[in-house]
Amino acid sequence: MTDQLLESVQSRYAAVANSTLSNKDAGVKAVAEAFGYSSAELSSIPAEANMGLSCGNPTAIASIRPGEVVVDLGSGGGLDVFLASQLVGPQGRAIGIDMTPAMIERARANALAGGYQNVEFHLAEIDKIPLPDASADCVISNCVINLAPDKPAVFREIARILKPGGRLAVSDIALKGELPLAVAQSLAAYVGCIAGAIEIGAYRQGLLSAGFEHVEIVDSGADLNAYAKVENQAACCSPSMDPSNGLPVVADACCSTEKAATLHEDLATLLADYDVNAAAASVKVYAVKPAAATGKSCCGPSCCS
Repeated sequence: MTDQLLESVQSRYAAVANSTLSNKDAGVKAVAEAFGYSSAELSSIPAEANMGLSCGNPTAIASIRPGEVVVDLGSGGGLDVFLASQLVGPQGRAIGIDMTPAMIERARANALAGGYQNVEFHLAEIDKIPLPDASADCVISNCVINLAPDKPAVFREIARILKPGGRLAVSDIALKGELPLAVAQSLAAYVGCIAGAIEIGAYRQGLLSAGFEHVEIVDSGADLNAYAKVENQAACCSPSMDPSNGLPVVADACCSTEKAATLHEDLATLLADYDVNAAAASVKVYAVKPAAATGKSCCGPSCCS
């Protein structure tokens, strides 16, 4: 099942990466703004870095400082990497990790077009991060950990690459109630960032088990139906958007295939009967790797300085 999940996720996001969706599309920009990005932030980076796939703005909650090394898990077209690069400055680094080759290609093209000197992108799965131990000051992620089949492995990898006292600041989808069985068992719902999400309590315990402290998970209160703003933004040879969750339908040709249509119909049928906001939430996740006898501690929303 894991291989099938990864293949489905890669196919879906490859379709997005190969599309023309960008911040130039009003619906794509509206999704990003609904989840916390300012118009100024979005206009400061390459338009093609934003494809309307966010569920929050992790750079806004990460307290990123000049000179730091920031790692973005599931970096996509580079949206959060480019924002982080501005915050860390020329003495810092912003590093993107993504498992979809087409996304890495798009991100690298965006970096070249934007003249970024302090960013890099690596092709890898986020439970096997190709970075040394204790090499990052901060790890961010945006609506991606919910897609990982082995979340405990992801949490352990984050802990491994963070420096002592380093912090995690993530925007993600988590559950606040039990999903209906039909949705929980749906591959379409998994790829759509719903069925793979775990309960907020399990998320917290997973981070604690990986060795983190000062774990805070806050419901942002954002309306997940904001993804519907992307509806009808895709043109031919771009993926069509599912209004139920805002993610593109896999398109192997111009513009759809029988398989893509089935995926679209299955997901739309499942979610038409359920209010996504009733069981799932856009959350802000904070955690700190214990410091090595430095006295450094919490950097969550209630105590970060």
